[in-house]
Amino acid sequence: MNTTLLNQTDCPEVKVPWPLFFIIGVVSLAENLLVVIAVISNRNLHSPMYCFICSLAAFNTMACLIKSWENLMILLADAGHLQKTDLSAKRLDDLMDSLLLMSFMGSIFSFLAIAVDRYITIFHALRYHNIMTMRRTAAILALIWTVCGVSALLMIHFFEYFFIMISFVVFFVVSLSIICFLYVYMFMLARIHAQKIASLPSGATRSNSRQRRWGRSIRGVLTLTILFGAFLVCWSPFFLHLIIMMVCPFNPYCECYRSLFQLHVVLLMSHALIDPAIYAFRCPELRRTFRKMLLCSQLL
Repeated sequence: MNTTLLNQTDCPEVKVPWPLFFIIGVVSLAENLLVVIAVISNRNLHSPMYCFICSLAAFNTMACLIKSWENLMILLADAGHLQKTDLSAKRLDDLMDSLLLMSFMGSIFSFLAIAVDRYITIFHALRYHNIMTMRRTAAILALIWTVCGVSALLMIHFFEYFFIMISFVVFFVVSLSIICFLYVYMFMLARIHAQKIASLPSGATRSNSRQRRWGRSIRGVLTLTILFGAFLVCWSPFFLHLIIMMVCPFNPYCECYRSLFQLHVVLLMSHALIDPAIYAFRCPELRRTFRKMLLCSQLL
């Protein structure tokens, strides 16, 4: 009892003004819908990578909308305008948690798919269009959404089991390790290939074209690395919160970290806000498409 009182006194829960959640939700929804419409409207963006980026935007939007809806429900319940039975409230909470977990897993799988796509683009350029066809891309996206949806429902339903908790942590660590390995491996091989290209005769037209192609590919990998870094920064505190809930639910130091939960949620929602800005800043074609859409110009 003394520990609980100490936790409540020394680490009060940090409150975030509720309008902030809805502002982030509305702006991020508009931004991510803009990304999806831009990719659909511009034929130059009809490629597997941008399909995976659309999937990532959809998962980001889902996470932001779910947390906005959950905050609205809490606000209405606190104001006495919403009455729920224990069973219905539990089912609704489980549904929201499942969708949020689905968004989390979907973002990781989308990053993994984009990383593999960039790897094939750089190191198997001549066979890329035979390997990454639009039909295979659609099948991969369908598999990602199906696996994430089913896995999220099962994990939330059986989350109290220790095996499920461990599986969730292992999935996160292994997935991030694979993505990081692919990025590091691509940069290392790209550096070796760039040195080989630079050693060719400076006046060779083929060398110049290969150099430009490599430059575009590496810029694409760098953009995805920035996106992945933003994902880690925005989602890691929330993921750590879940681990702390499993490992030390009554520890006073863990209680202090859990008191920052609303800040972690704001950071999580901000990821859906940051990604479209990175797309627009790093991708000239997407930036031109945004400009034409906002100016109501005719798209390609």
